[in-house]
Amino acid sequence: MQLIITDAWLARSRAIHLTGTKLVLAALLASTVMTLVAAGLYHWVFLKGAREGWPVIGTLVRMVVKDEFEQRDRFMRENLDLLARQLGEMQARMTQLESLGERVSGLAGVNPNDIRTKPGQGGALVSGRPLSIEELKATLADLDRLTEQRTDVMTVLESRLFDQKIRNMMVPTQLPIAQANYGSMFGWRIDPITGRSALHTGIDFQAERGTSILAAAGGVVVAQEFHPEYGNMVEVDHGNDLITRYAHASRTLVKKGDLIKQGQKIAEVGSTGRSTGTHLHFEVLIQGVFQDPQKFLAAGSKLKSPSLAQASPPWQGHYQPGRR
Repeated sequence: MQLIITDAWLARSRAIHLTGTKLVLAALLASTVMTLVAAGLYHWVFLKGAREGWPVIGTLVRMVVKDEFEQRDRFMRENLDLLARQLGEMQARMTQLESLGERVSGLAGVNPNDIRTKPGQGGALVSGRPLSIEELKATLADLDRLTEQRTDVMTVLESRLFDQKIRNMMVPTQLPIAQANYGSMFGWRIDPITGRSALHTGIDFQAERGTSILAAAGGVVVAQEFHPEYGNMVEVDHGNDLITRYAHASRTLVKKGDLIKQGQKIAEVGSTGRSTGTHLHFEVLIQGVFQDPQKFLAAGSKLKSPSLAQASPPWQGHYQPGRR
């Protein structure tokens, strides 16, 4: 590119040759100069106008400042809304965790008030810088993950404790007569009818006619019938080959197939069958073998996780082959 420069009187002229590189450098220089001039003019006009109170400049400055504050407020509101939603979710999880804690503590025999008691805190104050929104979000996220993990753990514990409680309720540890007056105990005795030595296969509870007979454990009624020796009889299957038998009732209140719970009234005391007077004859059988009911009744609430495999062998302490 060639430029010809001529003075006003056309007395002389001068030619300038511009290459591509020179043109690019000239354009960059012109752009830089224009940017600096515009920036200087902007600052001079706006700062001077703001200081001296020029109406137009003051209005523009207020519009710019207002827009910056509006953007900042919008950013803060969006972050506060997000934190509020996270806080609401955490409150819901904490409520769920507290409810789980009460149920689990009840199953474990712990007073729920001990869990709700606020722990003591204190110590010397060492002040730190204020938390940023990013740090607060990270803290809330960590707490949310921890709460979710604790909820999962508490759910598993509740399931296991509930299963253990159900198993305990299926073991005959409750007295079948509320006000127990023991008669004949389990073992060898003189039979009250024949006068000969005979094995008493259960425990007799002395009670008046019509006294409530309660299920010693939860289970399913597998027999409700009149037996020549047991009279009006109820048998309850508690699982694991364990059965309880309630005999000599004046009347029965359940039927075969009924699902009953521990402590439920299933019959009333009488003197039916082979009996000399009103009483309840109570038996416990494991795999069809008579066991001493006192082993289970004495355990009571102390029996947490019974193992039927550890039950005493048939007739242990009461009978050995060849002896009576």
